Amino acid sequence: MKFILGKKMQMTQIFDKDGRAIPVTLVKVGPCFVTQKKTLEKDGYEAIQVGFGEVKEKKLTKAQKGHLIKAGRGNLKFLSEFRVANSDLELGGQISADIFQEGDDVKIVGTSKGKGFAGVVKRHHFGGGPATHGQKHSLRAPGSIGATFPERVPKGRRMGGRMGGERSTVRGSKIIKVDAASNTIAVLGAVPGIRGALLEIVSE
Repeated sequence: MKFILGKKMQMTQIFDKDGRAIPVTLVKVGPCFVTQKKTLEKDGYEAIQVGFGEVKEKKLTKAQKGHLIKAGRGNLKFLSEFRVANSDLELGGQISADIFQEGDDVKIVGTSKGKGFAGVVKRHHFGGGPATHGQKHSLRAPGSIGATFPERVPKGRRMGGRMGGERSTVRGSKIIKVDAASNTIAVLGAVPGIRGALLEIVSE
């Protein structure tokens, strides 16, 4: 399994050899560094922890500094873990954009854009009520939420509330272009999050 951390840059388009425009998202990936190797004997499972991005030393706690010193790496801003068995990566090793190739299928995990408080039409795609025939101010209202048995609002009832800002996964993405010199890759279509958001890119 191939994996890397990256930062969402922007959306743009790339033209193929036939002149067709392909919508892509540019992601600044790596270099990432292996900060910990978890083993079955010591931790109960196998995984690789990698770090990405620079941060000022004063932003780190003593525990974080000590953890990164063991890996022989500087002040890393993000740490993320990937479940991998029998990995050849060593502590302190580097992962760059060239781990991927054009045409690779990947899944991308990030945090979706926060949209604040939203009603049921926007949040859950409700159809809303009719605009006429005795209705008033109820076009986008949720309707009845269960006034009879069990005489309470059941858990999980779809209602208005905070929308977005959640962990989101996009599967079936494809890497269109890899620029190893600048550690940038172009991924087909849109990916979760705002510009500058942290992304996990994992081969499928």
